[in-house]
Amino acid sequence: MDLHFNVALILLALVTPIAFAYDPSPLQDTCVAVNDLKSGVFVNGKFCKDPNLATANDFVFKGLDISGNTSNNLGSKVTPVFVDQLPGLNTLGISMARIDFAPNGLNPPHTHPRASEILVVIEGTLYVGFVTSNPNNTLITTVLNKGDVFVFPIGLIHFQYNEGKTNAVAIAALSSQNPGVITIANAVFGSKPLISDNVLAKAFQLDKKVVDYLQSQSWVNN
Repeated sequence: MDLHFNVALILLALVTPIAFAYDPSPLQDTCVAVNDLKSGVFVNGKFCKDPNLATANDFVFKGLDISGNTSNNLGSKVTPVFVDQLPGLNTLGISMARIDFAPNGLNPPHTHPRASEILVVIEGTLYVGFVTSNPNNTLITTVLNKGDVFVFPIGLIHFQYNEGKTNAVAIAALSSQNPGVITIANAVFGSKPLISDNVLAKAFQLDKKVVDYLQSQSWVNN
């Protein structure tokens, strides 16, 4: 086989995983997300508004200074600024969120299947951590204070817990305009339809009655 062809194949093999790992480079200045099929072209999960029709409102989100309502079972509230809230983020590969915590408030174990996350504490103290993948399942944790920053690698289960006696606030930035959120307990015990209790009892080494009880609870996202 021709040497130059071999070299080309090697280079293609090296470059291809990088090229298709995330959104391709934009080919236009903006791709404001719209939900109307007649309004644009479908691009990576959203339809794209004609760039000539884009306005400043497509690139503005107001209200991140407003505290989230933490009066729920978890004692926390996430205010996302993803593509659904800020259409101008479409195809840009970035987003953010505000997370409010009451004392003992928890942002429960969850994953972002399409994004890494970097979090900065604005007020209060948070106990945070993530778990590495099989087979080690190593728990990596620390306590963050105001101004501290922590990163959660893409796809790994992670959490934040307010162990302080006052409210806490954090801002998270994510490497996707639509990072996705899978809250572990909600997905496992609150799926629709429910996963067989035989499956969950065996998987979690629990009595079926415990599984049935967990599945009967109200699993609401915060």
